[in-house]
Amino acid sequence: MDATNQAYARIFKAFCDENRIAILGLLRDGEKCACVLLENLHIAQSTLSHHMKILCESGAVACREEGKWSYYSLSDQGCERARTILADITKPSSAKTSSKVCACR
Repeated sequence: MDATNQAYARIFKAFCDENRIAILGLLRDGEKCACVLLENLHIAQSTLSHHMKILCESGAVACREEGKWSYYSLSDQGCERARTILADITKPSSAKTSSKVCACR
């Protein structure tokens, strides 16, 4: 797998878990402290940390530290990048292909 595909996989891995989808939903209303996310998700702090690491590494979520607290928000730039990549990788190819669908015959 090339580096581009690895980067794309890292982005979309963030969207492949129910808890991470729930976190993204909570962040749609704006920045949230980790304690607020914990209250709403009913998961352990270590589990939240795991999910936030994946979301932040994807670029879809931004984190800022204030004292001992972490505050999370959707990253407009990261979310737009994910939308652009998804549109690009699912766009039909413009290359002419053979009418043969299967090469095994």
